Amino acid sequence: MRGKFISFEGIDGAGKSTHIRYVADYLQQRLKAQKHQVICSREPGGTPLGEQLREVLLKQSMHLETEALLMFAVRREHIAQVIQPALERGDWMISDRFTDASFAYQGGGRHLSLEKLNQLEQWVHPDLQPDITFLFDVPLEVARARLDATRELDKFEQEKAQFFADTRNEYLRRAAQFPQRFRIIDSTRSIPEIQQELAAIVDQLLQQAE
Repeated sequence: MRGKFISFEGIDGAGKSTHIRYVADYLQQRLKAQKHQVICSREPGGTPLGEQLREVLLKQSMHLETEALLMFAVRREHIAQVIQPALERGDWMISDRFTDASFAYQGGGRHLSLEKLNQLEQWVHPDLQPDITFLFDVPLEVARARLDATRELDKFEQEKAQFFADTRNEYLRRAAQFPQRFRIIDSTRSIPEIQQELAAIVDQLLQQAE
């Protein structure tokens, strides 16, 4: 039986990273009897090559189209080396960001043509989409306050408020375009409230997989 694919999305500071480990641990407990694994990964990254390119993508300035092409190159390797093999084994795959992030950041934030991104998506993974995408959504001022309280910021996290407004809007547009896949998570709530909602959605996905 093919495994399930879950992606986590949201603007920087939305709080998604806090909940990835919770969902992974929750899923692993539920899947223990079936002897399937939960594989956690991230984009950009996920493979040795991808992690090297992550450093370049998050720190170095480059032409917008170069940035988009590199993101999809990393994604192609990630799919081939990690995601597809996991799903074929029957394991469950969790990715911290996937292609929706390219639409949001390069498309929404940086204003790259969405048609070009559509073409890259169709080229790199025409038949693969997450089964569920958790979109963690917060007002921009909340996200910025969370970022300012954390580590050294990468080049995306250092962008101005309008960039994040445009990025968030594109995420919400994608969610409206694909409502069967997206679950918008109000990330202003308490951690226990969010985890309760996540567990309920994961339980539904587990029932569908039986």
